[in-house]
Amino acid sequence: MIHNDILRRLRYALRLDDTATIAIFSLANYEMEKDYLSMLMKKEDEPGFMLCRDKILSLFLDGLIIQKRGKQEGVEPVVLKGSERLSNNDILRKIRIAMSYRDEDMLAILKLANFRLSKGELNAMFRKADHRNYKESGDQVVRNLLKGMVVKYRPDAVKTATTPVVKTHKPQKPTKPRQATSQKDKAKPAPEETNSVWGKVDPK
Repeated sequence: MIHNDILRRLRYALRLDDTATIAIFSLANYEMEKDYLSMLMKKEDEPGFMLCRDKILSLFLDGLIIQKRGKQEGVEPVVLKGSERLSNNDILRKIRIAMSYRDEDMLAILKLANFRLSKGELNAMFRKADHRNYKESGDQVVRNLLKGMVVKYRPDAVKTATTPVVKTHKPQKPTKPRQATSQKDKAKPAPEETNSVWGKVDPK
């Protein structure tokens, strides 16, 4: 799962337009240009696509933490160097801090995406890398957390996307009454008068 997808899905789940996204980057002391952001938001097969670096996604998540939780005095966002990587565990941790999620909150959001995870497995992903119970997070955990966030914060969009299309049937044209063909039917005399909504009508 590339960082572009994570950035795109977070923006969608939290209803962040370009202006709001650029403002979040500015909170992390990064001046995001609109043209550059547009390239990051493109799909891989679209012209002008640019891969989102670890540094960029980390700054966005740090900016999101500041927006949601406020800035801590004396604490500045850490800018990753070229060789440093942002792991799935780091991404989960930053999302958790920004959204003030507890264990129960994250498990409930994963459940919205039909993804089951035990509390022990979740806690293992937030331990230090040198801890004996540390567990690396796979892409599926991040992907389903973001999917669950969309269900939680944008139920209208989910409902629209999953509502089945109901096909309407055109009314059939009335068929002409079948004419009598049997001798019995032909032998029946025609009625002398016929009642209608307009009164009695003489068939002659």
